[in-house]
Amino acid sequence: MGVLTERTTTIPRLQSENLAGLMAAGELPQTAAPIERETQTPRRRRVASLTIVIPAKNEGATIGALVTDLTERLRALEGLDFEIVVVDDGSSDATGPLAAECGARVVRHSQSLGNGAAVKRGIRAATKQWILLMDADGQHPPECVPGLIEAAEHHDMVVASRGGKGGAWHRNLANRIYNGLASWVTSREIPDLTSGFRLLRADVGKRLVYLLPNTFSYPTTLTLSMLRCGYSVGFVPFAVRRRDGKSHIRILKDGSRFVLIILKIATLFAPLRVFLPLSIAMGALGVGWYLYTYLAFGRFTNMSALMLTQATVVFMLGLVSEQVSALRFEHVEEDLDT
Repeated sequence: MGVLTERTTTIPRLQSENLAGLMAAGELPQTAAPIERETQTPRRRRVASLTIVIPAKNEGATIGALVTDLTERLRALEGLDFEIVVVDDGSSDATGPLAAECGARVVRHSQSLGNGAAVKRGIRAATKQWILLMDADGQHPPECVPGLIEAAEHHDMVVASRGGKGGAWHRNLANRIYNGLASWVTSREIPDLTSGFRLLRADVGKRLVYLLPNTFSYPTTLTLSMLRCGYSVGFVPFAVRRRDGKSHIRILKDGSRFVLIILKIATLFAPLRVFLPLSIAMGALGVGWYLYTYLAFGRFTNMSALMLTQATVVFMLGLVSEQVSALRFEHVEEDLDT
């Protein structure tokens, strides 16, 4: 072992001495480098291919300019392979033909199926590794797309957050309520639950698409689904533009649906966050009523027994729901891993 070590350390020294002698004799230029260093290749961007999905219904006034602006900005990003898919959700104007004329791939619904249904159709039609969801009404500025792509280096989904601004006061107030409910359900601060401007991995989106409703509440479901599955969700602030045209969202009908969906999702993703407070409240009422009746009348009433029994039943129901939720999403995570 000693001889081998001596030979391996002597050979490089002899080679360097011979090289120095040749350089001194003028047979090699003084600036010759004995070893060439390999040049480092630039780091490959994580978002290398992108499908932009734009649900649109009667957005002929804005869709052409939006597709053109997106195309120019995305072409400026070196090495990005992209496509633009416009889902025409039963428009009665020239939304589809205008988008196709500007270079988008158009998928058309013969009748309106809902904004969420159009998003689901676009996710299924996407062929790239990442999906960017944005509206066609001009509120989502294309100049924010590079910032979302940059943030996606560290997250599985990036949501462009309005921070409770950019709309009418009643919509901003409703969004703050939704954000608070969702933050309570997920035990994480969510600055914008309902933003439809977001970038996510295509494989995750395609696997979770069956959970999304056909209405405007698909961002709520998608955000909570990603968090429930343990994926990293980031939020990037942006300034929303003024909307061109009339909004299709109905405050009372869609607002009540949002609250109902949050409760449904809460019982699906984190059941104990709903059942445990109810159980504690019922148990506290039962104990309180028992203390009152015992101190006042010296007896234990049927109402106290009913409240304590209901508290136990609700708690056990929450435990069972928690196990069902874990089994449901275990299959989702196994499919994503394969």
